[in-house]
Amino acid sequence: MAIKTDLVTQQPEIGQLIREIRLTTGLTQQKFGDVLGFSYPTISRWENGLTTPSDLAIHKIELHLRRMGERGQSLLKKNIGSR
Repeated sequence: MAIKTDLVTQQPEIGQLIREIRLTTGLTQQKFGDVLGFSYPTISRWENGLTTPSDLAIHKIELHLRRMGERGQSLLKKNIGSR
């Protein structure tokens, strides 16, 4: 799953995707940040479209989606589509 380009260029969608990943896995912004290695305010800024995740963050999000298996694929397709 090569999502880096799509995620970086689709800011409103990346925020929604991050929120849906987090909610699907039952994590708060703080807990999701802990999983990825980022702070709660960073996750909040991504979800609200105030900042764009760095390349490192995109990579970690991609890994998290891969670990989610089919659910991760479904979320990606729903939020980013087949670009």
